[in-house]
Amino acid sequence: MSHIDPKPENITQTRTYINPVYKGYFADPFVWKYQDVYYAIGTGAAEAEGQIDEISDATSTGSTNNLCVFPLLRSFDFLNWHFVGNALKRPDSALGDNFWAPEVAYSDSKFYLYYSVGHEDKNHQLRVATSDTPLGPYEDVGEPLVDPNSCPFAIDPHPFRDDDGQWYLFYARDFLDTGSGMRAGTALYVDRLQSMTKLSGFGKTVLRARSDWQRFLSNRLMYGEIFDWHTLEGPCVRKHEGRYYCFYSGGRWETENYGVDYGVADNVMGPYSDAGNETGPRVLRSLRGHVLGPGHNSIVLGLDEKTEYMVYHAWGINMAARQMCMDKLIWTLDGPRCNGPTWTLQTITEKSQYEG
Repeated sequence: MSHIDPKPENITQTRTYINPVYKGYFADPFVWKYQDVYYAIGTGAAEAEGQIDEISDATSTGSTNNLCVFPLLRSFDFLNWHFVGNALKRPDSALGDNFWAPEVAYSDSKFYLYYSVGHEDKNHQLRVATSDTPLGPYEDVGEPLVDPNSCPFAIDPHPFRDDDGQWYLFYARDFLDTGSGMRAGTALYVDRLQSMTKLSGFGKTVLRARSDWQRFLSNRLMYGEIFDWHTLEGPCVRKHEGRYYCFYSGGRWETENYGVDYGVADNVMGPYSDAGNETGPRVLRSLRGHVLGPGHNSIVLGLDEKTEYMVYHAWGINMAARQMCMDKLIWTLDGPRCNGPTWTLQTITEKSQYEG
């Protein structure tokens, strides 16, 4: 009679990490997984400060023809991240020197990099570039996604694919009207992608600022007028149990008042509601003395392919740089929450070799 060994029990393996998970300047982090490898793209110090002439692709000679923007990181274990170059071939320099908040989508065997470019805090337009590989180089397609004449400030593009395969683009743009309790400032918008490089042009407002904690600056000169300016930015959409959750960052990014909240809707195009956040952000907020201004998150599955992680940037207590951090996303009866921001040793569960 042959002997059959019993199937061994699943073995749960854990590893540890501590925030920030990457020591360099890395704001607006977007993380995705492709063929069992994790990639991260974000806003580097040079992009944020409009000094991209000081950076070039890691393999270039330094020629301006080879200038690339947006730092790319790669990780084979989700915990150790390494710089592998810059992603985007610089488009026409007349577009500006400030490149912000890139995100990558994969569709039909091609990678699409969505980003904004402009001049400091004005004339920012949404663009898209393509590549056949996740590491690039990505080349701009040559046209803005939104007409800069009708929308002079558009930032933080976030591509979202619904269950039926349809793609949408969430982003932030300026609103100057103040009716129905809404406040002037930057807020959230969504449009359907007619193709991966063209919007339908029939978008809708997602969320407007309506609370004091979302204030960016009082008495701010914008568009030739003085406003009590508020900001919602950095949209990130997750569908959970049939509902659409649009995470966003509110307030002023250079301060400890910056944090992450969300709106929820039954339809991808809305209407969305963020009722319940009147006293402050419910998902991520500063912990004085430890972590300041956490925000602009993306969401990715961890090593066990089950646990969701919020990847975000935060300031250290000296406010020297925005750095990439991550903590678990938790779904509660009161809505999504994050167990961060953390600054102490954290555990992460790996997928067992016996799981299917």
